[in-house]
Amino acid sequence: MSHTLEFYFDCSSPWTWLAFEYAQRRLADLDVAIAWKPILVGGVFNTVNPSVYAARENPVPAKAAYMRKDLQDWARFVGVEIGWPAVFPVNSVKAMRGAIFALEQDCLAAYARAVFKRYWTDLADISQDDVLGAVVESVGLDRAAFFAAIASPPYKDRLRENTEELIARGGFGSPTLFLDGDDMYFGNDRVDLLRWRIEQIDGGPRA
Repeated sequence: MSHTLEFYFDCSSPWTWLAFEYAQRRLADLDVAIAWKPILVGGVFNTVNPSVYAARENPVPAKAAYMRKDLQDWARFVGVEIGWPAVFPVNSVKAMRGAIFALEQDCLAAYARAVFKRYWTDLADISQDDVLGAVVESVGLDRAAFFAAIASPPYKDRLRENTEELIARGGFGSPTLFLDGDDMYFGNDRVDLLRWRIEQIDGGPRA
């Protein structure tokens, strides 16, 4: 049985990078096609989850300390290096419109991985054209075509539509994944649960 996994994501989230890498690795031996859905997570927060902003302004110290430890534990587990950029949160709108362009060029995985790494490992400001342009060139995309595309109405519209689609489906952040329609999972720590569910549908765990 083949499955479709719709993966709504914004590269401005470190937890999303973890899910991006781990899901591809953990589900590679299953019959699962990933449909990448770039979104603007700030648009989701503004509409349905404004509590995120309040938590950032008034963090619980013990919870914040644990979050930093948990993030580093997960980074080591997945095998990526995650720091904390000086510019956070970042305006990721150009990067995420660019993900739609990269998707059309069959370069989404390489592009998104490069954006994640540039922001979360190199700690560069991915809202800046020179930073984003270097990412584009590093994965073999045409820089002029990229910037022309992300400034055009179709790419603006598609990013907004993806974001509104996620909200309409009950999503409230990034990463949000839907298995075969309306079976929703949120967060990098749901990938193993997702694998278990797929195996159950297909008749049990792989040998």
